[in-house]
Order: sequence, then structure tokens, then C-alpha cells
Amino acid sequence: MKSILLGAAALLALAAPAAAADMQPRTYAKAPAYTPPQLIYNWTGFYIGGHVGGAFAGDSSFQSSDARFLGGVQGGFDYQFAPNWVVGIEAQYSWLPTNNNGVTFPLGTQVTSNTDQLGSVTGRIGYTWGPALLYAKGGYAWRNGGLGVNVAGVPQGFTTTGNSKDGYTVGAGLEYMFAPSWSAKAEYQYYNFGSTTFTSGPADIVGVRGREDEHTVKVGVNYRFGWGGPAASRY
Repeated sequence: MKSILLGAAALLALAAPAAAADMQPRTYAKAPAYTPPQLIYNWTGFYIGGHVGGAFAGDSSFQSSDARFLGGVQGGFDYQFAPNWVVGIEAQYSWLPTNNNGVTFPLGTQVTSNTDQLGSVTGRIGYTWGPALLYAKGGYAWRNGGLGVNVAGVPQGFTTTGNSKDGYTVGAGLEYMFAPSWSAKAEYQYYNFGSTTFTSGPADIVGVRGREDEHTVKVGVNYRFGWGGPAASRY
């Protein structure tokens, strides 16, 4: 029995190298190339933010055309659909410093128009690609301010038609998501409050008509409550 077992072991030892020689080499599949996930930017949701910029009165205004600083806040809601279009609504308030400059007429009468607050409630529509949104806006506008008339620094009595506090506004801008839930914007906005005509007062202003409007340029930052920025990943 012992000799039989020794013989079998010898046969197995001789057969193992031959069997190994007949085996085919193992093949390895190359791992697929890694494709990073594509970021999906979603504009749907509420936001709040702030802005700074400058205001410039129109050429036919009773207000000085010098640039004035403005700063303020805004808030709103956007909805993205179809899939690259965005519609929304926004409320905005801007503060401007008091402006004592005005327009001087031929007989020395000076008229000042001091708008120190601007507000608006607008709809907006835009087109988005990736983190960028190009939009237009328009709607209701409001202002706080009033006219003053003086001769050599002495206040004068007057009456007018118009001098409205309510008007309309239109504008356009570009907004960009630079981090999750954060976006920055640059915007032009025009405000129109109709026209004002002097019906009484110093002789050189009676019958004079002026347009009450403002051109503004702003930059701002918005915080979007969890909806902004990369909302998902797509492979």
C-alpha cells in the first residue's frame, strides 16, 4: 500500500507542470475612464440679497445729472422650467443720499428735485445656461422725494401738476451662481414717474415741464435658500 501511495504522489508531481503549461494566460479588462458628474444648476426658490450702485437723473429732469450713490436690498422668488427658462417676481428697495443740487433758470430761480428712496415690484423672465442667467424685468415703481423752488436761497411758493410718487420701471441684468446657494448680479434699471409742470411760481418757471426719471446701475449678491447652486449630479 505504501508503494502504491508513493507512486501516485510521483505521478501527480510530474503532471502538475504539464497542466500549468497548458493553461492560457489570464486577461484583464481595462477600467472605464472616469467621467466627473455634471453639475445641474437650479434657479427655483426664494432669495434675499443686497446691492450698491449709482443713480443718474434723465436729461429733462429738474434734478442734477450728477451721479449719486445708492444702496439697498432685494428679495424674490424664481421658477425654472422648460428647462432653460426662468420666471420670477422681485421686490427691491434702494436708498439715495439727499441731493441739494438742481436746475437754475434764466432769472435765477433754482428748482431742486430730491429723490432719496426708490422701490419696485417687478416680474422678470430670463434664460439660463449653466450657472449664468440673463434676464429682463419690469413692473411697478415708487419713490420718495419732492420739489423745491428758491431764489437766491429764499424758498418760493409754487404749484404743479404731476410730481407723481408712482410710476413704472424696466431693466435687464446678468446673474451668476458662483457657489452653492450664492449668486452675484449686475443690473441696469430705469425708473419713470411721469412729468411735472409748474402752474404758478416765479415767472421763469411757470409753464416749464420736466420729466421725473432715474437711470440706475447696480451690482449685488443674493443668497438662495437651499435651492440655488449645484442641486444634483448627472452622469
